[in-house]
Amino acid sequence: MMMATTIVVAFIVFSCGSGIGEAEKLNLNTHPVQTVDDMFAVQTKNGVVVMRMEAEVMERYSTDSMNYETFPRGLAVFGYTDEGLLETTIFSDNAVHETMKKGDQDEIWKAFGNVVIKNVIKQETMETDTLYWDRANEELYTDCYIRMYSPDGFMQGYGMRSNQKASNSVILRPFNSFGVVVQDTTAVLIDSVNFIGPFLKK
Repeated sequence: MMMATTIVVAFIVFSCGSGIGEAEKLNLNTHPVQTVDDMFAVQTKNGVVVMRMEAEVMERYSTDSMNYETFPRGLAVFGYTDEGLLETTIFSDNAVHETMKKGDQDEIWKAFGNVVIKNVIKQETMETDTLYWDRANEELYTDCYIRMYSPDGFMQGYGMRSNQKASNSVILRPFNSFGVVVQDTTAVLIDSVNFIGPFLKK
């Protein structure tokens, strides 16, 4: 009876030891520590929504020097005015958010792949391949090729700087652009996203 008990205990210890050895092979630097499906995040100020983010998948990673999240199936960002009206939208095929663990907690957002930035109020649309968002300085920027469509015409060039609401965008090195010289000052522009009430008849 004593011998049978000893054999069973030895078998259990051997099984647990084998499982621990397999777990130690996992590299946490290359595997996400968290995965979120259908991510939906909202930021408010004084009870008013100022920003929301949506993504089909978010993966969070952690290394010795930084934490970062990836959005491999795209990211959508919506920015609102102080009154709660939708002002800015940003869509991209992919995105990364990096936060440094040391120093002054620097963070940066990178959106890439068919990036589309719209200022709904000014009716401006920008398209580029890569966009950076510096939240600390509230700035959007890129050094890549970019094109802008607006009621004032069409612009294209390399490099862009703007506030994070994309309301004062400047293309740094424009080329082959054109503008609208004369506009109809009696035309009525309607913000179809934030407009409440019946649309005007054509």
